[in-house]
Amino acid sequence: MNIAELQSRLRAFAAERQWEPYQTPKNLAMAMVVEAAELVEIFQWLTPEESQAIAQDPAKHQHLGEEIADVLLYLLQIADHSGVDVAAAVEAKLAKNALKYPAKG
Repeated sequence: MNIAELQSRLRAFAAERQWEPYQTPKNLAMAMVVEAAELVEIFQWLTPEESQAIAQDPAKHQHLGEEIADVLLYLLQIADHSGVDVAAAVEAKLAKNALKYPAKG
C-alpha cells in the first residue's frame, strides 16, 4: 500500500465532490469515530471465540473489511490534512513502545 498515493486519491475523490470545505481534521476525526463504532458493533455481544471465527463467514468478513477500510481511510485523511507523515509516526511510535514495553527475555 502506497500511503501517499492513497492520500492523493482521497484528495481527488473529495475535490470531485466539492467536499474540501468539510474535510477538516475535526470533522474527519468525528467521522472516523462513527466508523470505529460501526467496526466495534460487528463484535458486540460475540464471545471471544465467535469474534475470532468471523473470517469463516464470508458476509461478516466482507463487512469487517469494509469497516476497517472506512476507519483507515479517515485516519489517512486526518494525517494528510494535519501534515502528519504516517510512516514516520508509526516508526517513531513502535520505537517508543519498544522502550516502554521491553521484551521479557
